[in-house]
Amino acid sequence: MRPASAGSSAKQGPLPEAAPPALVTPQKSHGGDQAVKIIHLTDTHLVGFGTVHGADPAARLAGAVASINAEHGDAAHVIVTGDLTENGEAAAYARFAEEIAKLTMPVHLMLGNHDNPDAFRQIFPTAPCDDTGFTQSAIDTPQGRLLLLDTHLPGSHAGRYCEARRDWLARQLARPGPVMVFMHHPPFDIGIPSLDAIKLQEAEAFHAVLAPHKSRIRHLFFGHVHRALWGTWRGIPYSAMRGLNHQVGLNLTGPADRMLGNFEPPAYGVALITDDQVTVHLHDYADPSPDILL
Repeated sequence: MRPASAGSSAKQGPLPEAAPPALVTPQKSHGGDQAVKIIHLTDTHLVGFGTVHGADPAARLAGAVASINAEHGDAAHVIVTGDLTENGEAAAYARFAEEIAKLTMPVHLMLGNHDNPDAFRQIFPTAPCDDTGFTQSAIDTPQGRLLLLDTHLPGSHAGRYCEARRDWLARQLARPGPVMVFMHHPPFDIGIPSLDAIKLQEAEAFHAVLAPHKSRIRHLFFGHVHRALWGTWRGIPYSAMRGLNHQVGLNLTGPADRMLGNFEPPAYGVALITDDQVTVHLHDYADPSPDILL
């Protein structure tokens, strides 16, 4: 997403109350021998103090954390696919850390175009990185390996996956077995010109690394677009989730240099992964409507 302006005063919808603080237990995996549940959270856009576009991103994150703990305590992992903060300042990462630490399952953090790797490392000094210093890592699960990619490009809202990062990915893909890929920037157009202008650069070089292993790539998860998306890219299934603070409007004919947003409800993804299936649900956790018997 592009940098936010502070001028909007749009009213945000009702939000769940945050759960009481709980200890993070990163060593504990809730995944069984078969099904694995993964929560996909993205684009939280926290600031050290105040609001973004008139909405409170910390309150929305607190609501998501409360919902995940209450409804999906059996999740094996929570993956946050970047744009943890709005402006990349250490105070925003500290505020993000305070909220995300209340989750009761392992959490894995990734970087997006709004993030600042140096400020991120001040607050999360033990976050995994590869041998060249990029914030990317691999996680083994009973249903395949999760590859978390760093597409951050300093000074740009577009993404990049350079040769050093591609070499790391190639080494990970050389290992046998199924994989699922997580990244911030999509490597393809989604039909919204203002988002297509800031997708992953050098997408063909990125695809060339994936292509020999396409049959083993079970799913591609990404953020950045602040919209719920599902589809396939050259035979690879993908999905994206809404952001927490604000969304991008479905403007398929607008100019590439003008992005329009809105306050469609925040959501996170719930991926249910078994031997023969990957199912991704979108959860409107802030929906205030009561349950009804059907």
